Amino acid sequence: MPPAASGHTGVMNAFLQLLASVILFVLCAVIHGTGLVLTTKAFKAEERELKRQKLLTREFGTMVPMALCLFLMHLAEVMLFACFYWAIGARGSFDDSLFHSAAAYTTLGIPDNAQDDWRLIGALEGLTGFLLIGWSAAIFVTDMERVLRKRF
Repeated sequence: MPPAASGHTGVMNAFLQLLASVILFVLCAVIHGTGLVLTTKAFKAEERELKRQKLLTREFGTMVPMALCLFLMHLAEVMLFACFYWAIGARGSFDDSLFHSAAAYTTLGIPDNAQDDWRLIGALEGLTGFLLIGWSAAIFVTDMERVLRKRF
């Protein structure tokens, strides 16, 4: 392929990867935001019931279910990226797509054998995961501070 055509193809490929990454990020943010709103509302609705329980039960009765909800939200987001990788054929199997997605999302690092045409999405998935994990941490710490404040 002539250099000019090759460069044009590279720019288009990068643009497609950026576009796909933005769409996946927005979908993940919608999943995450909706999940956080529903989780927070559910725990506030149960707050009156929790006040009647012993402190240790109240703490674990809030922390464990909240952590599970956050884990499930992140798992859904990893699955979204994995489904994308699998659908475009970037990985050999769904299992490989899921592993690749989990490694990228958690910023563990992506294997070097990722299909070159779509490798930018894996890097941007790391940024997505980093932002959403930080959002979860902020909500978790805020809610736990509220529960623990009642202790002292």
